[in-house]
Formats: sequence, structure tokens, C-alpha cells
Amino acid sequence: MDFTFFKYIKISLFTFVFILLNTYFTANADDKYPVGLTADMPFASVSHQGRDVKIKRIQDINNRLVDDFAKTSRPCPPFCIHPMSAAPGVATIGELELIDFVKKEVKSGSGILVDARMPKFFNSETIPGAVNIPFILFTGDETASKIINLLGVKTDKETYDFTEAKDLCLFCNGPWCDQSPRAIKALIKIGYPADKLKYYRGGMQLWKSFSLTTVLPLANTVEGKKNDG
Repeated sequence: MDFTFFKYIKISLFTFVFILLNTYFTANADDKYPVGLTADMPFASVSHQGRDVKIKRIQDINNRLVDDFAKTSRPCPPFCIHPMSAAPGVATIGELELIDFVKKEVKSGSGILVDARMPKFFNSETIPGAVNIPFILFTGDETASKIINLLGVKTDKETYDFTEAKDLCLFCNGPWCDQSPRAIKALIKIGYPADKLKYYRGGMQLWKSFSLTTVLPLANTVEGKKNDG
């Protein structure tokens, strides 16, 4: 008996079922954000300067970094690789933890995401939810009078009360940038509790390497920016 016909029917049926299932799952997938943050989180909604922003990744799978953050080799010193820890007791976090920090601590007012870079860099592009407090304000002699009260720290002449100090997450340009580590060390030096400080070591370079949303502080959100400077 010739089983060729039945074999053909079996293969065709398998192909049909495969196409049907593939069509079903494709149709039900979140094809608006095929490049998600995680498998079950296509984007994260946060607030930046009073407006809603979606932190998401660039959806073009062929996207490449072509601006200064694509550089792999900078002269060391001063652009040396920094340790994973900025200071004892200070937690080093990644991108998802930073997003969670913005969604919770920054939203509730109990925390501040600090872009410790100089204003010209901050004003060209930053992470949603960030405020600019340049590192030189932390390391200068007038740190207390200029910014310490903004961080929830109470002062009495030269003494500090950190009881209501805000949780801070600091970042700068990347693992080779010393601006946020210097700010963190300066805060530790005046007694700021280490457990109220977080260090996003990846900084702008890793944030953009993951093609995550950036914003122009003085303009509209740069969502889906091609990172072309």
C-alpha cells in the first residue's frame, strides 16, 4: 500500500497548524514594542518635569551608537575605569533598578535622581526624572549653603541633621567618568548616610547602549532618538 499520500497529508497538516499558531501568537504580541525592557515590561511610565514620559528602547533592531558614547578608548588618566563601588555602603545599581527608583522614590518625593554632570551635558540629553546638580557643587567648599538643604538635610551652622535626608541616585557619563563618584565621596565625607545613596555606574553610555529613552530638559522628550548626537 502506498503511504505517500498519507505522509503528504500529515506534513501539510503539521505545516498548517504551525502557521496557525505562529499567526495567533504574532497577532497577540505587543508588536508596538518588540524591543522591550524585560520580557513582561515593554516600557515604563515616569514623570519628568511634570510631564509623562515613557522609558523605552529604540525599536529599530539595526540601531547603532554613533555619537561620543560609542567611543571605547579614552586616555587614562583621567578617563580610567572606575570600581563597581563608589564608596563603602553605597549600592551600585543597574538600569532596571534606576527605573524603579524613578517610579517609586522620585515620584513620591522621597528620592532624587541626580545627573552630576556639568550643565552643558545635562542640557543636551539626560535620563527621564533627573535633575542636574553638578559634581563641583558637592566637592566645593560651599556645598552646604548651596545644595544641602535641597536634599532634605537640616543644618545648624556646621552641623547636619540627616534624619529626613532624601535617597539619592547619582550618575554621570559612564564607568570611566569620575563625576558622580566624586560627588558621592564628598557627600559621605560630610556624613551623608551611605544607605541613602545609590550609584548608577553605567551612566549615560550604558543607558544609551541599551537604546533607552532620553530627554532634553528644556525641550520635548526625545523618545526613540537614534543616538546620533
